[in-house]
Amino acid sequence: MTTLALLIEYEGTNYVGWQTQPNGQSVQQTIEIAIKETFGVHQQIIGSGRTDSGVHARGQVAHVQLPEGSHRIPMDKVHVALNTHLPRDIRVRAACGVTEEFHARFDALSREYIYVITKQASVFSRTFAWTPELPFDAARFAEATRVFEGLHDFTAISKHNPSTGSYMCNVELCSVEEHADRFLVRIRADRFVYGMCRAIIGTAMTVARGKIKYSDAETLLASGVRSGQAPLAPPQGLVLNHVRYRSGIFDDEKYF
Repeated sequence: MTTLALLIEYEGTNYVGWQTQPNGQSVQQTIEIAIKETFGVHQQIIGSGRTDSGVHARGQVAHVQLPEGSHRIPMDKVHVALNTHLPRDIRVRAACGVTEEFHARFDALSREYIYVITKQASVFSRTFAWTPELPFDAARFAEATRVFEGLHDFTAISKHNPSTGSYMCNVELCSVEEHADRFLVRIRADRFVYGMCRAIIGTAMTVARGKIKYSDAETLLASGVRSGQAPLAPPQGLVLNHVRYRSGIFDDEKYF
C-alpha cells in the first residue's frame, strides 16, 4: 500500500460537513469520488477532524491508502490530477508520501481554527464571516475568550455527540486579533469536540454583550453540564486553519 497525505482547502457552504452522511453531499465523499476517477480505485480518506456543515478549511489534512500499482502519478502532480476532478470549492493544495502507519486524525499534535467576525456587513464576506447584528464590547469579548485556555472538560461548551468518549481538551491558545475591519479569533488545541469552537465564540459574545458576567462563563465551563447556556456562533465564520504533526508535514505551506 502507498499512503498519501493530502492538504485540503474547501468552502463548506454547499456541503453537509466533512464526513460522509446519508442526507447530502459531504467534502469527504466528493474527494473520494475524485480519488476513484484519478487512481481507478475506491478508497476511504480519513481527515484530521470533522468540520460541520458550513464550516470551511484552509489546512485540513487527510490520508488515503492506495493499492500497489494504482499510484503512477508523480508526487508533485498528485494535487493537480485530483483537482481536475474536484469542484471549484474544494482544492487539494499539496500531497506527499507518508509511512503506512500515518493517521491524519490520531497522529495530529494540535489543530488550529480561525473564527472571523467582521465589523460591518459585506456581500463579499457573508459566507466567510459573522457580522453580529447587535453591538458588543470588544475588550470584554477578548477577555472572555481567555477563560477557555488550558485543560478543561468542555461538556458544557459543546454539542452532544454520542460517539464522544471524553470532553477533555487542552486549549493551548484562544486569542483575539483586531484588524481594521474584522476580528480574528485563533483557537489552538490538542483536540476539539463537536461544536466546541462555535460554543466558545458564542459564550464569549454573550459576555461581550453584558448578558452574563466573565465569572458566569468560568462557572459554566467548570460545571461540566450541558445546559443550553452556551449559544453557538454561526458556522460560516469558522475555518480549520492548520493541523500540526510531529513529522512537520505541510508546516511550510501558507496559513492564516
